Amino acid sequence: MDYDVLILGGGIIGCAAAYELSKYSLNIALIEKDYDIADDVAFINSSVVYDGIQCEDRLMSKLQLMGNELMKDIASKFNITLKKRSSLIIAEDKKGEEKLDYMYNRTLDRGIKNIRILNSEEVYELEPNLSANVIKAIYSENTGIICPYDLAISYGEIAFDNGVKFKLEEEVIDIQKISKGFRVVTNKNKFTCNMVLNTTPGKYYGIGNENKEKRDRSYSKYFLLEKDLNGDFKNIITSLSKEDDEIYVFPTVQGGTIISLKTNKNISYSDSLKKISSFLGNINEEYINMFYELPFYNDKLIIDDSLIDKGYIKVVGKHYSQVTITPAIAKIVCETIVNNLNCVLKKDFVDKRREVYRFRDLSNEERKNIIKQDKKYGKIICVCQKVTEGEIVDAIRRPLGARTLEGIKRRTGAAFGSCKGAQCLNKVVSILSRETDKKFIDIVKDSKNSKIVISRIKEFNEM
Repeated sequence: MDYDVLILGGGIIGCAAAYELSKYSLNIALIEKDYDIADDVAFINSSVVYDGIQCEDRLMSKLQLMGNELMKDIASKFNITLKKRSSLIIAEDKKGEEKLDYMYNRTLDRGIKNIRILNSEEVYELEPNLSANVIKAIYSENTGIICPYDLAISYGEIAFDNGVKFKLEEEVIDIQKISKGFRVVTNKNKFTCNMVLNTTPGKYYGIGNENKEKRDRSYSKYFLLEKDLNGDFKNIITSLSKEDDEIYVFPTVQGGTIISLKTNKNISYSDSLKKISSFLGNINEEYINMFYELPFYNDKLIIDDSLIDKGYIKVVGKHYSQVTITPAIAKIVCETIVNNLNCVLKKDFVDKRREVYRFRDLSNEERKNIIKQDKKYGKIICVCQKVTEGEIVDAIRRPLGARTLEGIKRRTGAAFGSCKGAQCLNKVVSILSRETDKKFIDIVKDSKNSKIVISRIKEFNEM
């Protein structure tokens, strides 16, 4: 056999599973069709760590709570920022109040702790800048904010350092059952393995039953604000507003604010802004750095191990709290696979990510020391986010290093500032070209069909 376990899909769940399995004496490979891992992580730079209160499905609520607990240890171990932020779920009208009461009673029934009901006066004491007409709210001390891409990259890099082989730019075409295990056919290779873990939702390769779960989809409109909105909100705020819309307001890991509108109708930017303004008051559009439209997923996320006796397991579905649930899913999947293979824990497992230096977060003394070691850290490339050449070079040279412009942006934060890359993108592309030994015209945004520069204007044999 080429491998003990083949993981299909390099999204956040695939990377987390690779990390958990790399703790054992197993030969593992991960296959990803894109240029980079964690491509399924939304391009929003922060994600809420939920605690199971808002989730209607009991099993999903338990997974959220389990993931919430695991996240604290993971963030500390990986040295990534997990901001502790309490949350307020607000009712503005009678219908919202009924939803809130039902949610609170359901939460008590599930045994979730550190929550309580607040009246409007108590809410305004916590959030004096809130302009909404609050009737009552659920207050939870369990929630937080994390950068999903930092989490996914950390999982992948540690798995890589512990021997997991990453097969990027390979797409799985077929999976064939053989006498012992499987043959996995890609557009580049054929591999044999004892077990297959399929983490690509919706991909069906003729193994087992095709997933026919009912899909729950709606729309999310994200406004990323460069500055805090109407002052500094201390909590993650959710409004159970009219027409079954929901508004989310939460601080980013980097210091801005994200406002999200979940709606059943695919409304325009201006209509979305009106709905949000009715809850938060008028928003200065000059502060809106970016606007995203993304699907809101509320499927049941299922671990299908019905064919585990044959060596096949898959993770099905997509959920809005995927980042929170990921540590729990990875743990469960790993235990299932390990129980079906003859393996032991590694004695030399390295449970630590290689050091990352964020120039903007360092003290002046720390900056002086790192510039002495590498002068590239003394050259600012992205002025808005204070990203240095040293950070960009490190992002390229690290395990599973960036090979695309989006890979650099996600790893370093370059081009996420107020100028949206107008002053630095050409510099980033030049560094990427130099470090990967590629021509400028061969550098892509995020895939092979997304070249940044189509061709040179004119070629010269000599100057």
